[in-house]
Amino acid sequence: MKTLLQRFLEDETGATAIEYGLIVAVLSLTIVGGASQAFDAIKWLFSDNNSRLVNAFATTPQP
Repeated sequence: MKTLLQRFLEDETGATAIEYGLIVAVLSLTIVGGASQAFDAIKWLFSDNNSRLVNAFATTPQP
């Protein structure tokens, strides 16, 4: 039983997969957070009534 427990503690075959999984999880959270902030900035840009971009799209050329 002692040898079985010692082999289990020394076994590192799944460590790389777990590490890659953690890296992917952290990168995913970072991307989602960044995309959320970018969306908020774009939303503010188009909703600000004093924005030049909003005023440019609001004016239509008169024939």
